[in-house]
Amino acid sequence: MALPTEAARGSLGSLLRDFPSPLGSEDPLPWGARGSGVLSRAEAPGELAELAGSFLGGRVASPLLAAALIHAAIDEVLQTDIFAFKKQNVEEEEEEDQEKFSLLDGSSLQRCFFNKLRDIACEWQKQLPSLRPLKRFLLVSIHAIRNIRRKMEDRHVYLPEFNQLFGLLDDVDRAYFAVFDGHGGVDAANYAATHLHVNVALHKEIHKNPAEALKGSFQQTDEMFLFKAKRERLRSGTTGVSALIVGNKLHIAWVGDSQVMLVQQGKAVTLMEPHKPEREDERMRIEALGGCVTYMDCWRVNGTLAVSRAIASACLLNFQFQDEEGSR
Repeated sequence: MALPTEAARGSLGSLLRDFPSPLGSEDPLPWGARGSGVLSRAEAPGELAELAGSFLGGRVASPLLAAALIHAAIDEVLQTDIFAFKKQNVEEEEEEDQEKFSLLDGSSLQRCFFNKLRDIACEWQKQLPSLRPLKRFLLVSIHAIRNIRRKMEDRHVYLPEFNQLFGLLDDVDRAYFAVFDGHGGVDAANYAATHLHVNVALHKEIHKNPAEALKGSFQQTDEMFLFKAKRERLRSGTTGVSALIVGNKLHIAWVGDSQVMLVQQGKAVTLMEPHKPEREDERMRIEALGGCVTYMDCWRVNGTLAVSRAIASACLLNFQFQDEEGSR
């Protein structure tokens, strides 16, 4: 699906009318964007992409153009000396993790990013670059209900423009979809929805072994959120399932009881077995780690969780995927 040049320039013109001049060092972030006081180096790409996505959503009509703009701006920011925004180091981390876990002044970094976004929009309005169209059209429907909870704790992500958002220039078509079922609050689900797909795209195996990239990114996201939860005293977790379409192949990875279902010629095809405490192998794994599984209106881990694995659940130490569970 190609992007008409005049429509793209019209969207960029509308954006620049809303954003007529660069942000100063003391200016607030524009139009309701949520800033972050502190973020780690590893969190920067995801946080900036999420911030720009919400900002551009109502201002740039084409998701393809928005994805390309976001990628170009993030790429330029990350090529600068990002440690000019360095706030402090985390002393308890190992030396090799110092760069990844160095903390940055989020507000200053985000102002810089918005100004880069504006600069690129100015350039593109004069001369629009060639934007590679999507090779196929995917019809996506979404439905979510809160039930009786006080807040919605679930998140979803759909990225037909996966390649454009991350500047993947090969001829392989990719699309990403995910659902996260939060518990104990919204923080873990929000975090996974912001960072997991970024970790997938930046994984060293994304081209040669996308299944490994998907699995490894669950572990990386868990590690990143635990670091954030420790420094900000957050207490929440989330199950999740992700699907990555690469060419004509479907790769899935999951943690907990979130599920993906494939319907083929009207029949459901089993793709996965959710992680639940009543599974014998899960019970044995939990007990080997010092936990317990008991029946309390349903099977629960340590008398609390009704799932046996989740991102950032404190009782689920040494969380890992078995190869046969993580991807098919």
